[in-house]
Amino acid sequence: SYDRGSTFNVFVGKGQLIAGMDKALVGMCVNERRFVKIPPRLAYGTEGVSGVIPPNAVLHFDVLLIDLWNSEDQVQVQTYFRPEQCPRTVQVSDFVRYHYNGTFLDGTLFDSSHNRMRTYDTYVGIGWLIPGMDQGLLGMCVGEKRIITIPPFLAYGEEGDGKEIPGQASLVFDVALLDLHNPKDGIAIENQHVPESCERRSQAGDFVRYHYNGTLLDGTLFDSSYSRNRTYDTYVGKGYVIAGMDEGLLGVCTGEKRRIIIPPHLGYGEEGRGKIPGSAVLVFDIHVVDFHNPSDSVSITVNYKPSNCTVLSKKGDYLKYHYNASLLDGTLLDSTHSLGKTYNIVLGFGQVVVGMDMGLQDMCVGERRTVVIPPHLGYGEDGVEGEVPGSAVLVFDIELLELVSGLPEGYMFVWNGEVSPNLFEEIDQNHDGEVLLEEFSEYIQAQVDSGKGKLAPGFDFEKIVKNMFTNQDRDGNGKVTAEEFKLKDQEAKEEEHDEL
Repeated sequence: SYDRGSTFNVFVGKGQLIAGMDKALVGMCVNERRFVKIPPRLAYGTEGVSGVIPPNAVLHFDVLLIDLWNSEDQVQVQTYFRPEQCPRTVQVSDFVRYHYNGTFLDGTLFDSSHNRMRTYDTYVGIGWLIPGMDQGLLGMCVGEKRIITIPPFLAYGEEGDGKEIPGQASLVFDVALLDLHNPKDGIAIENQHVPESCERRSQAGDFVRYHYNGTLLDGTLFDSSYSRNRTYDTYVGKGYVIAGMDEGLLGVCTGEKRRIIIPPHLGYGEEGRGKIPGSAVLVFDIHVVDFHNPSDSVSITVNYKPSNCTVLSKKGDYLKYHYNASLLDGTLLDSTHSLGKTYNIVLGFGQVVVGMDMGLQDMCVGERRTVVIPPHLGYGEDGVEGEVPGSAVLVFDIELLELVSGLPEGYMFVWNGEVSPNLFEEIDQNHDGEVLLEEFSEYIQAQVDSGKGKLAPGFDFEKIVKNMFTNQDRDGNGKVTAEEFKLKDQEAKEEEHDEL
């Protein structure tokens, strides 16, 4: 048979062999080798075989059994590893990805997906595989390893495959299942942690910041936001991410942790991407850091309000307050308490982010409130490098300690009493008909010190005075004359007259 390059294939005990060989083969194991001596009466007798075997010849056979099977055999399955958790097993019409080594019964390797470094991907139970493999894969868990032994009539039969597999060969597949899904599958969500307090859940159109670990079903890590030390930030429900993630991020709370299992037709499909193979089920373990909607405004929650709360903060007021600033997940960003001093601003003049200007409105001294600021009213998409992440929702716990009422809008200085009719002459101390910046500054300082006048609180004195002087110095020559000098209410009346 070696000379012919093919095994001898025959049924035993059915008269297809000489009597001696029929007896000699009984009880042999695959890979067993026997030396068989057969007398003429159990071989070709007194006639022999013309030109080959003489009459009355004793025959000697050196036999090596390669394969054996019975027509009543079925597929044999031997599981040698099964995961502790097995939420789902292979069913008919599922799509699977698996690795295998394919051998004959004698251990000869004829094929291996490992050598190709690529899984075998196919539907099960619909005729895409040989019948024995269609049967042998049913009931497997992801991560399970089993030996599937298939008789030839459930494999490639009498003809073989015309390549590596000869006719009538039993096949042995050592299979490791990596992945399975059904084309009808949707995403699966497993809640791992849901905060007790969940005032709002994400909706389509929200902008979400979250951390994730992305793995295949067998646990192979393909990506992680943690390794980049940066959240993944995206709109949800608008097609900015794969369809399965778009759906899986809806209905989450800030601080929630959930597992999202995404079938390939809602992930990266048959082609895959990068480290993600084609037709792969994806598993994302996500942690939602925060989310907001571009239409969101500032949210204010009053935690304490004094019984006497009549004077409320307004634009132009000078405020002193303490705050703790954090992210929605509780991460502390900054605190005036740790610095040991208050934060001081003029309200409504852009000295803080827009959201804080809004959050400090209508507040009385002693009041404590929590102000939640969406990023478009905070530090935007860029954030503050090393301090505030991009697109972060900010939470400020504020206590107002002091309020100095500001001036009417548009004024940087007001009189507390009647304005002198000889105001220009009083400012022009040397009576030369011209007022210099130094004279103007000394006069304004004297009015503030005596209580006759008031400057807008919280601003630099020199800058205010210089700005007032520049407004009066209409020709820009550094001097103010009596003709140039006008009070603000006089200017307003002149403008009204001009309009008339």
